[in-house]
Amino acid sequence: MLDFNIVKIYTRTGDDGTTGLLGPGRVLKSSARVEAYGSVDELNAALGAASALDRDGWLTEPITALQTQLFAIGAELAATTPKAFASLQRITDEEVEALEAAIDRYEADLPALTRFILPGGTHLGAQLHWSRTVCRRAERRLVSLHLAEPIEPRLIRFLNRLGDLLFVLARWSNHRAGISDVVWRGDGG
Repeated sequence: MLDFNIVKIYTRTGDDGTTGLLGPGRVLKSSARVEAYGSVDELNAALGAASALDRDGWLTEPITALQTQLFAIGAELAATTPKAFASLQRITDEEVEALEAAIDRYEADLPALTRFILPGGTHLGAQLHWSRTVCRRAERRLVSLHLAEPIEPRLIRFLNRLGDLLFVLARWSNHRAGISDVVWRGDGG
């Protein structure tokens, strides 16, 4: 039998519109910091939905790794003290470079992209396209936060590359399933 007294899901401490960070103090739930890590959390959930749609397990391992990295980004965005930072797993420049290598690896299997394409295809491909747009919003939230208070620029770089990777993964998963990109014609036809 599960003991539901171990971790309480509700604490009532946020009923006043504030939330705690990794460190002392509370901030409004509408603050730029909470918007930033909330968008990263939303991206993590969108990738969870993509993984659930990956019936063949083509991307299970890389998506799980990305979700773990997104948790690290969210924790870093929630940390407010040097002591809190010291206890965290942090995203590195090497992880940004690994995203670039993954983009190159998956893109090598795809036909050259010469025009804009419409998001869609398989359920998995469409979810990865949606995840890409959530990633771009999270990236914008981090840029806004960075204008208000400094954050590590590598976090913005990571999300920028991740958005690119998600675009490539959407195309790759559709291509692997035998679904061609739908080209945007731009002429209404």
